[in-house]
Amino acid sequence: MTAPAESPRIESESLGNQIRRAVLWRSGSQILVQMVQWAATFLVIRVLSPADYGLFAMTQVILGLLNMLNGLGLASGLIRSKEVSRQQIRQLFGMLLLVNGALALTQFLLAPWAAAYYRQPIVAQMLHVQCLIYLTTPFIALPFALLSRAMDYREQAKANVAGSLAGAVAALAGALAGLGVWTLVFAPIVLFTVRGLALMTAARAWMWPSFDFRGAGDLARYGSLMALGQLCWFAESQADVFIAGRQFDPHWLGIYTTSLFLTQIFVSKIVPPLNDVAFAAYARLNRDAGAVGAAFVRGVGIIMAAALPFYAGIAATAEPLVLTMLGPQWAEAVPVVRLLAFAMPLLTLQTLIAPACDAMGRPGLSLRNGATGAVLLVGAYLVGVQWGVIGLACSWLVAYPLYVAISLKRTLPVLGVAPSALLGAIRAPLFGALAMGVSVALVARALPPLPAPLALACLVPLGGVIYAAWLIAFARPLVRELAQVLPLGPARRVFQAL
Repeated sequence: MTAPAESPRIESESLGNQIRRAVLWRSGSQILVQMVQWAATFLVIRVLSPADYGLFAMTQVILGLLNMLNGLGLASGLIRSKEVSRQQIRQLFGMLLLVNGALALTQFLLAPWAAAYYRQPIVAQMLHVQCLIYLTTPFIALPFALLSRAMDYREQAKANVAGSLAGAVAALAGALAGLGVWTLVFAPIVLFTVRGLALMTAARAWMWPSFDFRGAGDLARYGSLMALGQLCWFAESQADVFIAGRQFDPHWLGIYTTSLFLTQIFVSKIVPPLNDVAFAAYARLNRDAGAVGAAFVRGVGIIMAAALPFYAGIAATAEPLVLTMLGPQWAEAVPVVRLLAFAMPLLTLQTLIAPACDAMGRPGLSLRNGATGAVLLVGAYLVGVQWGVIGLACSWLVAYPLYVAISLKRTLPVLGVAPSALLGAIRAPLFGALAMGVSVALVARALPPLPAPLALACLVPLGGVIYAAWLIAFARPLVRELAQVLPLGPARRVFQAL
């Protein structure tokens, strides 16, 4: 195998077409993947209990912490490098194998301590089995980096779909076989194993690793900064579960973490693949702050145009949504879901910042932002948890506005973006989502008592019509912008004609 060839000069129109195809493949496949995974997940949720999800969440704190060090930052360094040799690729493979082998051993040794902290002996057994996940990481990260350099998201899409189908089948089989919480342990292992095999084959990345790391200092330094930033992200995203796991019993921890799952579907499942494309695209702009800044504003506008109505809809339909998607045994999650939905737009915006900073060669800025968020959020969680699951949800609403404001103040000057430009990109979808959310909430109150699925079936289309009408009436430039990413030619022409 040879390193992917790089054109010395990439015309903007060509890059734009590459980005459009990449977004369509990455987002299109992600939608298919998520449809499969969500169908399996919501079926499994109806079989398993909140306590099962609480126990699983306890293991995810340790797994999440160590996964921040799994070497994906090294792969990002390979993506943004202008020239890559075969030896550098083999060195990256060797680094990934060593790092993840060490992480698997570390988790195995930490497992009894984690079980003692949570006072749940089964947690140690689960963590021991989950060590297998680290062994799949090198076979995912290496081909992912090679395919991303070439912006070949078609092959990535095929591998993601194959892995998700395998994971979904494993999850359903485990739940129906009565494996309980072990269903949640085995399904991801199957998913990552199949994905890794498919990616390695697609990228033709089967090769012997090199453990001679001479000349790989820049890659290691960049990866280290990325890893430190990811550690801060872990503190932000998992500290609440770590703190609550000590304070709540498995039932209430399961209520909280499943509420997070439901409200974070967009930011955790849809945004990351778009960020992958964004990082590769930013890196191709050769650190041109003006070009990266303009692309950042455009990307934020497009993503928030989809995210804001999604979150407003969750807040307005929380009760029928929870009862329909999760079942009546999850009714206690309704107020938690509603509160968290108000915080998710800020989390989404914060998530979009890091790829632009990293692609500009400023992972240290992402690290500073992450450290700030870790301090603010951990402090808020420690206070909020004293008031139970509702207090913990409210802590998001207290800490995240300040966190995002500080991050933007640091980042926008580096990208050459004026705050007014970013606000202008968000203003129309924000007001449209608010109008939609208030309207749907009022209609929901006026409806006669209906079964939850029927109420949801009435409210969701209503919300979609209201939001679309708002954009057409007050934000036609945004509608035309959205038309640029529509995959269907006739639909694109209709929207562009508005």
